[in-house]
Amino acid sequence: MITEYNFNTEDLYIKIGKNVKKYREKENLTQLELSQKMGNKSVSLVSAAELCSNKKHFNIEHLHKISVILDIDISKLFED
Repeated sequence: MITEYNFNTEDLYIKIGKNVKKYREKENLTQLELSQKMGNKSVSLVSAAELCSNKKHFNIEHLHKISVILDIDISKLFED
């Protein structure tokens, strides 16, 4: 049983953003291309969420779409 856990959400969002960028670049996709495949018209969400700037981050729907587009298990986006 976990008795104490220091959960830092900001660190998790940063980790996810870095992993999205890593796997996106492995597939040779630009931020715009990934955004468009996700159904967005602009790059703003992907750009901001990869950097975790302006309190922007990916939600679970975004992560599901990204994992399907990049053909990776969603858990890869949470790895160190």
